[in-house]
Amino acid sequence: MPGTFSFTKLVVDDLEGMSAYYQKAYGLKEHGRIQAEIDGDPIDEIFLGAESGHGPGSIMLLKFTTRPAPRPGAIILGFQTDDLEKLLGEVEAAGGRRQTEISESEVAPVRVAFTVDPEGNSAENIQIMGPVSAD
Repeated sequence: MPGTFSFTKLVVDDLEGMSAYYQKAYGLKEHGRIQAEIDGDPIDEIFLGAESGHGPGSIMLLKFTTRPAPRPGAIILGFQTDDLEKLLGEVEAAGGRRQTEISESEVAPVRVAFTVDPEGNSAENIQIMGPVSAD
């Protein structure tokens, strides 16, 4: 059986602060925490998701406890909403900022705006406005 995409791990510096941000901005819920090691480096993780802490739509926030987080920008998270203006307000209220204003895609029936979390990680926020073609 081939692997199936399941979740995204975002390496952060302020684990508690970033957990609070993603819960407030995107309505995610905490579903668990672990302390473990990756190749001898201790880590702390928080599992966030809408329905469960694992599987599609979940984010695992990971902090290496003995080394700094990587420079932001290596990953862009994606979020979908029915109300883009409201979501952008939630992002700003939680401490994030707009990276771009809302625009309409020229290749798909979506409105899009990029935001940045308090540590500088980007998110693409979309609102689907009509049927999306597979072509």
